Amino acid sequence: MRFLHTADWHLGKLLHGVHLTEDQRYLLDQVVEIAHDTDPDAVIVAGDVYDRSVPPAEAVELLDDVLTRLVVDVDVPVIVIGGNHDSADRLDFGSSILERQGLHVFSKLRETPGHVTIEDAHGPVHLLAFPFAEPAMARSVFGDDEIRTHDDVVAAQVASASGRIPDGERAIAIAHVFAQGGDLADSERTLSIGGAETVHVTRFDRFCYTALGHLHRRQHIGASDEAAPPNVRYSGSLMKYSFNETGHDKSVHVVDVDEDGNCSVDTLPLTLRRDLRRIEGTLQEILDGPVKEGDAEDYIWVTLTDDGPVHDAMSRIREVYPNALHVERPRRVETNELQQLTGDASSLSVDEVFEQFFTYVTGRDDMDDRHRDVLQDALERSPSDS
Repeated sequence: MRFLHTADWHLGKLLHGVHLTEDQRYLLDQVVEIAHDTDPDAVIVAGDVYDRSVPPAEAVELLDDVLTRLVVDVDVPVIVIGGNHDSADRLDFGSSILERQGLHVFSKLRETPGHVTIEDAHGPVHLLAFPFAEPAMARSVFGDDEIRTHDDVVAAQVASASGRIPDGERAIAIAHVFAQGGDLADSERTLSIGGAETVHVTRFDRFCYTALGHLHRRQHIGASDEAAPPNVRYSGSLMKYSFNETGHDKSVHVVDVDEDGNCSVDTLPLTLRRDLRRIEGTLQEILDGPVKEGDAEDYIWVTLTDDGPVHDAMSRIREVYPNALHVERPRRVETNELQQLTGDASSLSVDEVFEQFFTYVTGRDDMDDRHRDVLQDALERSPSDS
């Protein structure tokens, strides 16, 4: 049996006020093409289909187009679960009718988990859906007041599913959680305060593969831990959704399950329409610097290192990088450092105080003659105490 594992599409996402719909369409076209070429028995979307509970119309239209192409044109069943960004009620709409066409949507927490069985040459493979849910919701659904954390939620879901999996038969888990040992990225919404969001990977011991969503970096949880269950994996998000994710590579997993439940994972890369990049330098260096073909259209975060004032920086940078989204000039002075500087100033001359301040602000201790001339000119023009 073969399936394609993807997650965290976040359709409708805005990045610094810019709609990413066309970038997402470009990537989802590749997902459809991969499904066509690899001929999987199922496509899994492990939550956060949308970026917010009330998605914009263009995001809904894009999802409708992609799912239609997968289910109708490629003729492959698609299994979708709800994530913490999704509205369970909205994503669930029409799910009973759509299931007959091969689109299985499990967005709501239910006492009996969503279950799809696919037959291959060696028998059945059970795919169990564990959508995201808050502990309060799980306490109501399972009638268990002891459910307090997300780990408790998953424990209840897995326990409920265990009776539906015959002994010795292969099973795949699909969940949207923050698994213990996972690497959280900047664009992922925290599920709860403190450690209550963490789910122990041992919850998935019964499964030969666990297709996870929520964390945006592709990762294999517990890969170096012999005690961890095999193949608990995040496919990663569809695209980079934060400038803290510039080092991520985006991809989907194509997973083959053999007759004994052993899994081989092939990671297929996705090509971004526009990359997210950070660049640093003086304004003139950035305007004059070499730009590789295609790089000028990327989404850019600029860190300026100019000592003096810079006028109209964003509009000038956009002449070279039209999709620049943010310009910053890092502040190098901490409040406690300024207080320390003030406390030591009583025994210093004005020139010495300014030189210390210059070092704190710029991070440099090489105030040159040009700066000293400007300082001396300002002091000479300042009114005297008399």
